Amino acid sequence: MSEPVNPTPKTSGATAEPAPAAPPSGVPTGAAPAPRTDEEARREASFERQRRLRQEPRFPGGPAADPAGSHHERRIRSFQPRRSRVTTGQEDALQRLWPLWGLDIDGRRVLDLPTLFDGLPVVLEIGFGMGEATAQMAADDPGTGILAVDVHTPGQGNLLGLAERAGATNVRVANGDAIILLREMLEPASLDGLRVYFPDPWPKTRHHKRRLIQPEFLDLVAPRLKPGALVHCATDWEPYAEQMLDVLTAHPLFENTQADGGYAPRPAFRPLTRFEGQGLDKGHVVHDVLFTRTAEPSGPSSISH
Repeated sequence: MSEPVNPTPKTSGATAEPAPAAPPSGVPTGAAPAPRTDEEARREASFERQRRLRQEPRFPGGPAADPAGSHHERRIRSFQPRRSRVTTGQEDALQRLWPLWGLDIDGRRVLDLPTLFDGLPVVLEIGFGMGEATAQMAADDPGTGILAVDVHTPGQGNLLGLAERAGATNVRVANGDAIILLREMLEPASLDGLRVYFPDPWPKTRHHKRRLIQPEFLDLVAPRLKPGALVHCATDWEPYAEQMLDVLTAHPLFENTQADGGYAPRPAFRPLTRFEGQGLDKGHVVHDVLFTRTAEPSGPSSISH
């Protein structure tokens, strides 16, 4: 009869396996982390470069990378920041003219527009692209100051250069978020007009909340406009044109300049830009929407469209 198996191992006559040494304090147990792959290292380096780009100005003394930083409340952005290549001419204009005609939207001060524009009436233009139309409007109407806002560095440099060549000293280029400018940096009734030409249409339904022309935006801009100030929007995206017309018509502080309550013909003062011409060649229909700021709230609009 065989001897029963004892589940407890015997220690006499046998050498016990040494217990594994305890790891030093602070060193986690388990397998060592796998080394990073080349692709992971490249992604990490790219992320770090982008972080530095967002925090550092591209040109000493020029527009800041993020002028408002994190010290002001953010909201849904209606623009897409772009950092494309800056030409030699644009860089030269930024370095020479930014200290004279440029400003960062930092939200930390209130602008003295009469001093900034030598007493001229001031129109705010939000989104000027490469600045061709803005420079031409400034040269054609030297009696009006244009406060032009954008986040596109090449466009900022291009506009400064175009304005200098045209002798249009009535342009000031603002770098940053127009919402922070309106909310934090402009006095009530300080603007004589607002221009929003061909803003990003954000065509996907889930992105419609990013469109600039919304009731909340009109609530913000209305107090900064003088009574009688002209609000002029233009777009070649028909659904957005309909939205612009609807929200402006519904707002009690704006009145359509068109008796039929519809779109306006393109005013002679808005130049036909290269971008617009390309769209027209493709069959796009451009709509202009012109409203004035009323002196007092009116009743519900009876205009149908």
